[in-house]
Amino acid sequence: MRNIFAWASICATGGLFGALANSVFVWMAGAYGWTAAIGVTLAPEWTKPWLYQRLVWGAIWGLAFVPRFMVNSFFWRGLAVSLGPTLVQLFVVFPNQLGKGYMGLDLGNLTPLVVVLVNAVWGWAAAIWLLMADDERSLSSRRLR
Repeated sequence: MRNIFAWASICATGGLFGALANSVFVWMAGAYGWTAAIGVTLAPEWTKPWLYQRLVWGAIWGLAFVPRFMVNSFFWRGLAVSLGPTLVQLFVVFPNQLGKGYMGLDLGNLTPLVVVLVNAVWGWAAAIWLLMADDERSLSSRRLR
């Protein structure tokens, strides 16, 4: 893609797709008791406002994919970009906006691990979207690592 606006649009859409995957994953983890099983009280309710804000922020964070790097690996690229929202969640949102303590530890000792995993799902889904949408790479050169 030579047009930066088209690429930025694809990145934002990839971030939105990643946010949808992330939202389904974190909701399922709470609804099915996966987080409770490890002592983390993170079980969001599936509501329109909850989903909407996640989709918007996912699209905004998707713009972090605009600079091309690690283009042959959706795994490492998605994980690297997911560190941004992970750090914001742990060091800004949990302690300052939600009052859940430093790194959300009031929700359980393994909360940081859950946040890293949930945001990695966002990054991986977004990176896969970009991998599939990138028309500069031929189908024969695509590798999923």
